[in-house]
Amino acid sequence: MARPFHDPAMSLNPQQRAAVEYCDGPLLVLAGAGSGKTRVITEKIAHLIRRRQVPAAKIAAITFTNKSAREMRERVGKLVSGSAGEGLTVCTFHALGLKFLQIEHERANLRRGFSVLDADDTQGIIKELAPKGIKPDALFALQSLVSRAKNEGFTPEQAALRATSAREQEAAAIYAAYQKRLAAFNAVDFDDLIRLPLTILEGDAEACAIWRERLRYLLVDEYQDSNGAQYRLVKALAGERGLFTAVGDDDQSIYAWRGANPENLAELSRDYPRLKVVKLEQNYRCARRILRAANAVIANNAHLFEKRLWSEQGEGPPIRVVECRDDEHEAERVAGAITHLAEKHKAPWHEFAILYRGNHQSRVLEKALRVARVPYHVTGGTAFLDRAEVKDLLAYLRLVNNPDDDAAFLRVVNLPRRDIGATTLEKLGELAGARHVSLLQAAQSDAVLGQLTGRAASSLVGFTDLIRELAARARRLPASELVEELIRRVGYAEHIATQVKEPALRERRLENLKELSEWFRAMQKDGAAGDLAAQLALLSHGDRDDPGNAVRMMTLHSAKGLEFRFVFLVGVDDNTLPHEGSLAEGRVEEERRLMYVGITRAKELLSLSYAKRKKRFGEIILNEPSRFLKEMPGEDLHWSGRDSEQDAEHRKEVAASSIAKLAALFGD
Repeated sequence: MARPFHDPAMSLNPQQRAAVEYCDGPLLVLAGAGSGKTRVITEKIAHLIRRRQVPAAKIAAITFTNKSAREMRERVGKLVSGSAGEGLTVCTFHALGLKFLQIEHERANLRRGFSVLDADDTQGIIKELAPKGIKPDALFALQSLVSRAKNEGFTPEQAALRATSAREQEAAAIYAAYQKRLAAFNAVDFDDLIRLPLTILEGDAEACAIWRERLRYLLVDEYQDSNGAQYRLVKALAGERGLFTAVGDDDQSIYAWRGANPENLAELSRDYPRLKVVKLEQNYRCARRILRAANAVIANNAHLFEKRLWSEQGEGPPIRVVECRDDEHEAERVAGAITHLAEKHKAPWHEFAILYRGNHQSRVLEKALRVARVPYHVTGGTAFLDRAEVKDLLAYLRLVNNPDDDAAFLRVVNLPRRDIGATTLEKLGELAGARHVSLLQAAQSDAVLGQLTGRAASSLVGFTDLIRELAARARRLPASELVEELIRRVGYAEHIATQVKEPALRERRLENLKELSEWFRAMQKDGAAGDLAAQLALLSHGDRDDPGNAVRMMTLHSAKGLEFRFVFLVGVDDNTLPHEGSLAEGRVEEERRLMYVGITRAKELLSLSYAKRKKRFGEIILNEPSRFLKEMPGEDLHWSGRDSEQDAEHRKEVAASSIAKLAALFGD
């Protein structure tokens, strides 16, 4: 029997300590917002290694973003010194699936060095398989149905059997053809990183036994965000013994639109009757007024598990509710309040956040912040990995790694221009299909080249020679150096120089090339898998997002897991939050959870604002305050315009601040 865990340095509260020390069966930790769940997970990993003598290599902690995994790995490194932590797995579900497939590629009918396609690649293939002239909305719907089937762990045959509409039947047929295309490319998509390991574990007893021994203890964060396939994957790995800790909060389940199922928390108690439940209800983040408002709002939802957050923090100022004339007036009020508070509290810009329901709301806010000379950073704009030059280089690297990756071949074969036209590529595709080989393999065949024009054949030979040489270099060079050599060999900087005439934009794009090399270099330092295939697959949007000292602007979905001293939640009207589309579909509870997430991002001060009227499609829309405002304790709210004494004092402070700024500007 392992001796009790007593470490005064931990200073955990009783519930946190109970969650850390219980390791003998399945455990669900219901972790409210700001209750220290990440600390519980990292301390538990250290406890398993130091007290329970579980080898680090047999522990896996699963998160939902690479950034979270990296931060968790760093925190564990401070708790577990030396070689004791070697071999610990801290990664996302998809990274774990990738690791599984790299080891078990033969069981998955994959060849070593397979590619992982991104959403654009997937959409391109599905578009080819879909009816000609399909509209973008219909194409997106088909892609979503295929992805949903995979996220539930269904094969194409199972998806066809479960189809209840003509659209679902069409999606199932495209799913079957799509999988054949992936097999020909020796490729998987992101959904396959969960589906294929699940298929193997559920259907191969030998593989299942091997992996249950390889990973003796599992810790899963944000469990309410798991989908059907992810739930089954954890269950397959944990087996009947159920040596796992699942950490989640059904009140913060806001990803139903991408397949997340908060019912997975309740499913645990049905699948594991011995499940122990520990509730973390002490909040270490929010002022008490903010927490009372959050509790009052979320109490209107049905709950899988009852809990009520409490805090020993101070009361904090009243939550400010600001009614504005229109969007522009709202943005101006927010920008003015931020500049005032920053000066009053001598607070750095990064302690402020502006949160909203949809990305389109950021435009008018950005304008107001620029006028006020407030630095800001928008999370969820054009992601680094979505930039054309970055996607081009990644496609080159994918093709170097996997010569069967036809999607990558088509993207870069004529980039920079090599006089390989559409007619040549169409002919090449026909010949490759007839011979059942990839486009790159076909382009290396003398028999195929002989059927093309001399100029096209010569260009293809130069391209295939380049890929072959880079592939040989890839076996000896780290990915960061390979990127630099690739840029030189293909003349990509010169390509940008000829394509982009505006000097500042050209310089930004050239900087992006350097940044990509730095990404790979940083991944090597972070301990990510060293081979090119793994690094290509693990690059994730926004993972290296560093806004510096700037006001953070983001959607409520992006804000989850973050906290700020001052939070401005805008668009709190009954068309926007809750969103009118969600109301029409009867999904008000998820909208309420979004509101709850937004409220609990604030540590000290929370401002809620809305515009009485908005312009949409040329028409003026009249708005009512969000129904969620009525669910908050009235004594904790200060409605701007209803308390003349407080409003007068606030205007006086803002005016004094503005006069001081003008004096400083003119050197008075």
